[in-house]
Amino acid sequence: MTSSSASGDHRAHAPVRIEGAGLAAVLHCAVKEAIQRLHAVSAAVYLLDARHADIRLAAVGGDPPSLFTFPARMRQDALYASSRALASGKTATLPDPHPADPGQEHALPYPYASLSAPVVTADHRFGSLTVLRLDTRGDYRPAEHAALQDIGDALARALAGLSAQGTAIEAGPMPMLAPRWFDTDASDATPGWGVAGVPGSAGISMMYPVRRLAELLNQATTMDDIVRAAQYCVMLPLRAQALVLTSASQGRLWVLGHSGASSGLVRNLHGARLDAGTLASDAYRGRPLFISDGRPSLSDWDDTGARAEACLPLTGSGELLEFSPLRSSHVVGVCTLSFEGPRDFPPEERTIMTMLAGLLGAAVERVELGNRQREFAECLQRSLLPTALPESPRLSSSARYRPATVTSKVGGDWYDVIRLPGERVVLVVGDVEGHGIDSAAVMGQVRTAVTAYATEGHSPTAVIDRTAQLLTALGTDLTATCCVVALDTVDGTAEVATAGHPVPLVLRPDTTVDVLTAPANVPLGVPAPDAYEGSEHTLGQGSVLMLYSDGLIDWNAPDPQTRAQDMLTTGADEAGDDLEQLADRLTADITGPHQRRDDAVLLLARYEGPGDLKAPRSASLYIQQRDLRGVKAARTFVQEQLTVWDREEMADSLQLIVSEIVTNALIHAGSDVDVRLRSFDDHVRLEVRDSGSNPPVPSPLALEEEENAEAEHGRGLLIVEALGGAWYSSPNGRGKTVSLDMPVEAPEEPAGDGSPFA
Repeated sequence: MTSSSASGDHRAHAPVRIEGAGLAAVLHCAVKEAIQRLHAVSAAVYLLDARHADIRLAAVGGDPPSLFTFPARMRQDALYASSRALASGKTATLPDPHPADPGQEHALPYPYASLSAPVVTADHRFGSLTVLRLDTRGDYRPAEHAALQDIGDALARALAGLSAQGTAIEAGPMPMLAPRWFDTDASDATPGWGVAGVPGSAGISMMYPVRRLAELLNQATTMDDIVRAAQYCVMLPLRAQALVLTSASQGRLWVLGHSGASSGLVRNLHGARLDAGTLASDAYRGRPLFISDGRPSLSDWDDTGARAEACLPLTGSGELLEFSPLRSSHVVGVCTLSFEGPRDFPPEERTIMTMLAGLLGAAVERVELGNRQREFAECLQRSLLPTALPESPRLSSSARYRPATVTSKVGGDWYDVIRLPGERVVLVVGDVEGHGIDSAAVMGQVRTAVTAYATEGHSPTAVIDRTAQLLTALGTDLTATCCVVALDTVDGTAEVATAGHPVPLVLRPDTTVDVLTAPANVPLGVPAPDAYEGSEHTLGQGSVLMLYSDGLIDWNAPDPQTRAQDMLTTGADEAGDDLEQLADRLTADITGPHQRRDDAVLLLARYEGPGDLKAPRSASLYIQQRDLRGVKAARTFVQEQLTVWDREEMADSLQLIVSEIVTNALIHAGSDVDVRLRSFDDHVRLEVRDSGSNPPVPSPLALEEEENAEAEHGRGLLIVEALGGAWYSSPNGRGKTVSLDMPVEAPEEPAGDGSPFA
């Protein structure tokens, strides 16, 4: 045996003395003794809580970052080494065979092996003493078990003496921490961190990006925020060349965000199967994995340089910054890092990387949960809105719905266009107070009632009066506002009634904006002292009605009605006669958080006039979801309809255009498709409506070096743009409308000098 080994055995079996004036000094003495005698990187004492149900961390000593990896508390029946040592009365280790399956080892998130000894006497059970050391040093030897047990027994005797003096042997609100600078055998500093030769500098420096990342992630509300924080606090400190964050669903990995030279990683990770046996898929099972010898498995670099990689599981629950090999967390994704050249991953760096991944996992889970809640709210809201606005030869309409951005709960705004016999059309916009399922439920009831009463032919005042009575009978505490306009498209007569809602505006053909005044009345659900009253107006040909909810207007506008008039005037100047562009202009400013405190609904309707000469001809085709013959049917529909309208010269181009747009809708929207043609004097309008919320453009997941493969479906729109010019994608209540106007070419003048004999 070498002299150094003999010295180690001598120190391990030397008499143990745990002394100190008070509980803190005694615990510190035990921690220091355990670190020195077992050459550990850190040590901790756990004490039973007042109820003797859990053990809590009381004192910790050692090198950062290892001393930050202990769990704050654990149940006595947990499978940690600390709890098992107290329960069994003898030393315990991790990793070790699982009690239920001796062939399975516990997966360790940090590169440390733990050894725990019970701290008990014949009359008292206090807790346990645990040490950590690098897992590369192999199993703890029997002499080391005996040495730690000696220290635990000495600590138990000291604690029993304090207890006899009346000292409460319990952990404080926060554990006491002590650095390992008192140990002359401290491990070498990790290269690239801290000040060389200064004990503890590397460990303290490593903790800075952990704290900074926690601060940035607390403020993160989007995945882009998380990626930016990871770039600053993970990529840069670790000198990584690329970073990719992925989540898993439907048995595959999907890229959430990326930074750096990450095109190769994204290409290989996006859509990769979880059972593919890759580094990332293996890491998803819960253990960080590293490749340091320069064999790239995912990067797919263009050069021949050696690379190193790390794949870190992103855990979505459990206490952060803890050594918790059996914690009840679940993996929500994987953080993949790529490095230039062969690279070692020292234990301290692996510990820091696992800590950083834990913070990222919690933030990813929170943002993903928020996104899912918001998508659910928007989906529920869209399902309660009309699928498509009905067409009328004398009235064209367009609608927009924008959910609130400061809440993930569903709102209570709605709109409707109801076509009635006798060339009458009823326009409705309403708003139920609050956000949540209750608001959505009341909105569905009120909308159904308004539609039913309007369909029966009641006047707007009768519609809101009967709806108010129904809402009162339902016994809800929520109130609702509503605006109902019944328009006779033969003579332009508009009957207006409101229930505590903003009155509609009208854009006249001479570009002036007026208010269709009407008595305010009380909101639905509020006892009405008098009967509801309405007003009657006459619209001229070309007039545009604007119905809206108050969420459309800036929340702090001093005069909301004047603000709405200014918006309509400005929007009309910019959009001209295009109703869809006007709707886009009016909703374009709803971007700031203050302006999105509430849902916003906009309903526009242009009165084309009573004469048939100016009324556009229209036709529609309905294609069911996943109908393989839908594209052919759309082409046939366009050909036949243009022939009826004597517009055969436009058939070839419009057939190709409708083929591309309908194909895109059937494949990527996954919904039914509504195709509409409208023929005007100078142009033909094509509209394709589906239930997909994403615009028909390339995916936002763009790469630095190349176009994303997921954006292939956007390329067909280049054909549309080449043949038909500008096209528009307009979101509505339950999806979007892709539209374009193809001008009618004037007939060519005959060649010659004008002579009838030329």
